Amino acid sequence: MTGSTTAPTAEADLAVLREHADEWVRTPIEDKRELLRRLRAATADAAADWVRQSCLDKGVDPATPAAGEEWMGGPWAVLETASALIATLTTVVEGRNPLDGLRVRSLPGGRLGLRVFPVTASDLALAGFTAHTWLRPGVTLEQARDGAARGVRERSGPGRVALVLGAGNVGSIPVLDVLAKLFQDGAVVLLKMSPVNENLRPVLGRVLAPFVERGFVRITTGGAEEGTRLMRHPDVAAVHVTGSRDTHDAVVFGAGAEGARRRAAREPLLAKPVTSELGGVSPVVVVPGRWSEATLVRQARHVATQRLNHSGFNCVATQVVVLPQRWPQAEEFVRLLRAALREAPWRRAYYPGAAQRQRAALDAHPGAEVLGGDSDAPRVLLRDLDPAAPDEPAFTTEYFAPTLGVTRLPGADPGEFLRAAVRFCNERLAGDLGATLLVDPATGRRLGGDLEEAVAALRYGNVGVNCWVALAYGIPRAPWGAFPGHDVHDVGSGLGTVHNALLLDPAHVERSVVRGPFHPVPTPAWFVDNRTAHVTTEHLTRFAGAPSRRVALREVAATLASAVRG
Repeated sequence: MTGSTTAPTAEADLAVLREHADEWVRTPIEDKRELLRRLRAATADAAADWVRQSCLDKGVDPATPAAGEEWMGGPWAVLETASALIATLTTVVEGRNPLDGLRVRSLPGGRLGLRVFPVTASDLALAGFTAHTWLRPGVTLEQARDGAARGVRERSGPGRVALVLGAGNVGSIPVLDVLAKLFQDGAVVLLKMSPVNENLRPVLGRVLAPFVERGFVRITTGGAEEGTRLMRHPDVAAVHVTGSRDTHDAVVFGAGAEGARRRAAREPLLAKPVTSELGGVSPVVVVPGRWSEATLVRQARHVATQRLNHSGFNCVATQVVVLPQRWPQAEEFVRLLRAALREAPWRRAYYPGAAQRQRAALDAHPGAEVLGGDSDAPRVLLRDLDPAAPDEPAFTTEYFAPTLGVTRLPGADPGEFLRAAVRFCNERLAGDLGATLLVDPATGRRLGGDLEEAVAALRYGNVGVNCWVALAYGIPRAPWGAFPGHDVHDVGSGLGTVHNALLLDPAHVERSVVRGPFHPVPTPAWFVDNRTAHVTTEHLTRFAGAPSRRVALREVAATLASAVRG
């Protein structure tokens, strides 16, 4: 049973969900855990078909390294999240707290940090990387423990129906958003697929079948008109949106001039709770140091990956590179970055509107460099963006296409530059979903506590230090969302959190911070020039879904053997 429907039957789907909403709240934790175990098995079974369909839709040969993005961004992410949620529910069943055993550290500004990766032995597949969830200033460990999995533990309150407007780019997003609504928010879910990836409907129906069979999830399709009708349906109590800020504002206030007027007047059309993940203009800040030629090459490849992974269609793709004006190696870094962008494997610009967005970027920047790629939406480098220009569109418009800008800031030393870069990112760039910092170990030691203060000062919901911030998306115990403090009238990069497999109270969470080695060995599988990414990530996915220890050991050995050749 797939649970997949077309728009005319959505009314019947809502009736089923309404009927089972209270049942979901009352369902014993052991039964919810069993549903997750069945989802995990279904995901492992559907993984190859999932990747095959995603590759077909995006013009990717499944036998090439680019397919690795579909393995990691599809079934692997769902398997990891399902396993983490199973572990959380198990702690509750056993009378323990989901935060038991986590390392806790004190952070600037009266914050606490929970180390949420690595936690299990399987996390060592990404050895060298760590993640911490930063609680909001003043939130105590006791408060965090009390809030963790509270809804699952208490099993009280009326049931609700939530509508998830699925993302069209990364295949796991719709499923992870459904799981967040089920387990974090306690709602049953109608998932409306995006027209961009609605061909995944049958395979996602297989993945979600355990919940569909119980009447807790339904899947439907349709365009913007159907989405609007469902959002305003009286049976829908809450809505989750993944997309752009414009998408969110059209949902909440309506489109066009009338929608803009309503937003300015704070008169929403949709008077329901709305959560969202909306992307923005994500930066990478390059802190100056003395880098070898090999390091310059590696970090140029790293930054190129941050823009070109998934053909540039990521909500947290880097769009602006922030360099120091006085860094003697800046010009060489830009030269190598240009080469990395040009030489990266060709990818089709599959997402609708990419050509128009690229044309807008080129029209606004007469000196832009075109560096190959899909001729409909080529790779574009905007070399010398003026950081003081009040109307620079690359700072305020998420191009959602393979466009990368470079700007330079003053600073007499790394600390002064870093403070200037933090101010620039916070004040000039649209959105607050994710930012990345690159700082070599020697410079990091010289900065000392100033580096942690800079991370604390960045107003972003996710921060990566020496690894692309998108890694936080794939760490299920790290909540994923924009920096808190917005509302629907000024939404930033969104409201609320998803993933969050520890089921922390979203009101307690400030951000997730991921860290990686400055010199990662072997080349991470998400690098766009990794030569064995498709093989490595297929084995990594099979390891994540292994039904036995014997299979897991076989797959982890195969993962490592492939990874070292990447």
